[in-house]
Amino acid sequence: MLIKTSETIKSNNDGIGRLRFNIFTENEALPVDEARIKVFTKDKQIEELVTDSSGTTLSVDLKCPDKEFSLISDSTIKPYAEYDVEVSINGFEPVHIEGVEILADTTAIQRVNLNKSQEIIAPERTIQIPEHTLWGVFPEKIPEDEIKELPPPTGFVVLDNPVIPEFIVVHAGHPDDASAKNYYVKYRDYIKNVASSEIYATWPANTIRANVLAIMSFTLNRVFTEWYRGKGKNFTITSSTQFDQAFTYGRNIYNEISVIVDEIFQNYITRPGIRQPLFAQYCDGQRASCPNWLSQWGSKTLGDQGHDAVSILRRYYGGNVYLDQAKQVSGVPTSFTGDLSEGSRSEAVRTIQTQLNAISNNYPAIPKNRVDGIFGPSTRDSVETFQKIFNIPQTGIVNSATWYRISDIYVAVTKLAQLV
Repeated sequence: MLIKTSETIKSNNDGIGRLRFNIFTENEALPVDEARIKVFTKDKQIEELVTDSSGTTLSVDLKCPDKEFSLISDSTIKPYAEYDVEVSINGFEPVHIEGVEILADTTAIQRVNLNKSQEIIAPERTIQIPEHTLWGVFPEKIPEDEIKELPPPTGFVVLDNPVIPEFIVVHAGHPDDASAKNYYVKYRDYIKNVASSEIYATWPANTIRANVLAIMSFTLNRVFTEWYRGKGKNFTITSSTQFDQAFTYGRNIYNEISVIVDEIFQNYITRPGIRQPLFAQYCDGQRASCPNWLSQWGSKTLGDQGHDAVSILRRYYGGNVYLDQAKQVSGVPTSFTGDLSEGSRSEAVRTIQTQLNAISNNYPAIPKNRVDGIFGPSTRDSVETFQKIFNIPQTGIVNSATWYRISDIYVAVTKLAQLV
């Protein structure tokens, strides 16, 4: 078998990646219509887009290095291209984003939450996306015990069993840097951000699943054990790779990663005899060696060989690890009870119809439904439109990913309605 290296791939063989925008305000409760987006490379504008009534744009094709550069660990060619973006509309602070990362054969999603401005000429907010952790130089993780001593309850979380939190509070720096900013980030958005920062979206789906499960277990261990709150801190986790995981507020994510996170976000890794999610530490496995931790590049090789996510995890964390699922998801009105599709009749269908109707008040592209508990063609149309707007596979089926995304947006729009 021919092993590809950066020397065997033609550096002038350009790939194509896609970029799509979602522009919102008020914690996604309101889409921003007619926002103007400019895309630049090397100070040259190459694209200009305008958002629709759902705050979205069509995908644009952008040049980037060949996909193969992201599939080899010794590449001397940066495997992604970087673009700058400007987002502006009257009444809001303009946003400038530097370093949006485009990988070949993937769809990058750049979401921007705009802040309203009272000034005629508002100051520009700048977001700088650092190099990807597999390419740039970042501090190595300081090893910690895999199983933590559980603290007494503080009232911040329920400690009887792991719970999916509504928000993660991310401290953007060293744990002891009091000047670093704290960001309140929705749990799934946090996981998508970290995974998009830590692995390449071009990797095999089972490799992505294994790495996402490690990221989620790591995060839920911090939540469950109240690791930083037990030390008197006011946050859940840091963005420092020396202590935790890479996170950059406002960076682009990848659709290929987003879909997998939505699919498995309630799961985590654990071992027999422990209540807590496994503190699943990992490293790149190329520049850093980490016995008994997951190797990111090693997991990519195992994915290439056809291993599933659990067998990849057991290769690194041991044969007795298994997946468990959190029974409770915080911040949602009603828990998911099973897939809904055309022909379904139930109270759950009535719940979805009610929530989609409330969402359509702010997202008029979503057709309104008769709330009758019958999943007919009109309900399917509403579900498919919702899925299109919020980057979910357009199946017309309300699975777990769609149910919880509808719940998220419903909570956001109803909170906003209460404030008006």
